[in-house]
Amino acid sequence: MGLSFRMFLLDKNDGLYRLPNTKFAQILTDPRSYRLARFAGNRVRMTDVAVQLQDRQPVAVVWINFGFISFDDQGYFDAPAFFCHQHARVELGMDLPSAAPRIPQKVVDATNRFVTQGGLWAPSRKLQRQIDAVALGQVKCPRL
Repeated sequence: MGLSFRMFLLDKNDGLYRLPNTKFAQILTDPRSYRLARFAGNRVRMTDVAVQLQDRQPVAVVWINFGFISFDDQGYFDAPAFFCHQHARVELGMDLPSAAPRIPQKVVDATNRFVTQGGLWAPSRKLQRQIDAVALGQVKCPRL
């Protein structure tokens, strides 16, 4: 048993494209190193999928996350936009309730909540089944 992590980008027509983990790692460290002209100037839906493996074959989707990734007008990864969203998600996740009594506040800083929510999306049931099928290797999709 093991896990495999897969990333997919979706075009405007729900077409799925697999983005290899090595390419994603490359654009995270050097955004100008890999150009995706197909997505130039767009904010693109993405999904991260963890697949359970048995005998090196995918058998089940065990975790899935839906977000966005942006590209500039030339098709290069927009790192500041991505990291702003990721930072907000981490801060929101680390905002644990304190044991110390708080002074009641009339204004709540919900910035991270808004940033996080604006970076998430949810698929239709049909699209969810399509993503699962591609992640499990039951349906092929192009690699970027």
